[in-house]
Amino acid sequence: MLIKRKSIEAEGNHRSGPAKAASAAKKPRKPKFAPVTLSELDGVRFLHFGTEWVQGAMRLRKPDAIELEYAQQMMTWMLFIEQPTHLAQLGLGTGALTKFCYRQFEESLVTAVELNPSVIAICESMFKLPQNDERLNVIEMDAMDFVNDEHHHGTLDVLQVDLYDATARGPVLDSAEFYQACAACLKENGILTVNLFGDHPSYARNLKALRFAFDEVLCLPEVHDGNVVAIAFKQRQKLDFTALYDRANQIKEATRLPAKSWVNGLKAACDPA
Repeated sequence: MLIKRKSIEAEGNHRSGPAKAASAAKKPRKPKFAPVTLSELDGVRFLHFGTEWVQGAMRLRKPDAIELEYAQQMMTWMLFIEQPTHLAQLGLGTGALTKFCYRQFEESLVTAVELNPSVIAICESMFKLPQNDERLNVIEMDAMDFVNDEHHHGTLDVLQVDLYDATARGPVLDSAEFYQACAACLKENGILTVNLFGDHPSYARNLKALRFAFDEVLCLPEVHDGNVVAIAFKQRQKLDFTALYDRANQIKEATRLPAKSWVNGLKAACDPA
C-alpha cells in the first residue's frame, strides 16, 4: 500500500549530490531495506516496513482471502478475463493477491516478484504463502529487471503492480519506460492493475505514463487513505455494462468479492458527470 510520507526504505536507498552519485555509479550498492514488522488487531495480521503504516493484511481465519479493499480492487481484471493462463504480481506485500490467484485459478501460472528477501520469508512464515511449485513462482528480483527481460514479453494475461516502498528504484515506477515494459509483458488483450495514491504528486505522473503506454486507463474511486486502483488495457475495451454487471454477479457468487462496486466505479470513470 502506498503511504503518505517517505519510508525508511526510500530514505536509505536514495542519495543526492554529484559526488555521491558518481561514487554510486562506480560501484553498485546493495539495497537497504526497512525492517519488516508485524502487528495484529481484531483477528487481522498486518505487515509494516518499520512504521505504523500498513503494507498489507491477512485475516487469520481466512488466510487466502483478500482483506483490504484496494487489494480487492486490484482483481478488477476478472470482469474481463475469466481464466488467465499466466498472471504476475510485482511487489509481494503479504502475498494476498498471489495466494488468492493461486487458489482461485487452479489452471493458471502465478508469478510474484519481490526484491526484499525478508518480505518473502515473512510471507512464508507468517502469512501462509505456499512454497513454489509447478504453478507458483515467487522470485527475488527487481521488478524493473523482470519487465525488461524479453523472455517475459508477451507471456502474461494479467500484471498487478503494487511496488511502493518495496525497491531501491521507486522513481522509475513513475516513468513511461517502466509502464511500456509492463505493457510489453502482456499479451494482446492483457490488463494491468496498479495501486496509486491520489493525494500525492506521483499520482499525476503515473497516470500520464500509463496513458502513454496503454490504449486505455480507467481509475476506480479512492479508498482507504487515498489508494486509487487504475486499470490499464493494452487494447481499448468496448465496455458493455450489462454484461459487466452479469459477470460481477458471477464473481461475487464464486469469490464473495464486491465486483458490482468495481463496475460502478468503471461506469463512473467513463461518465464522470
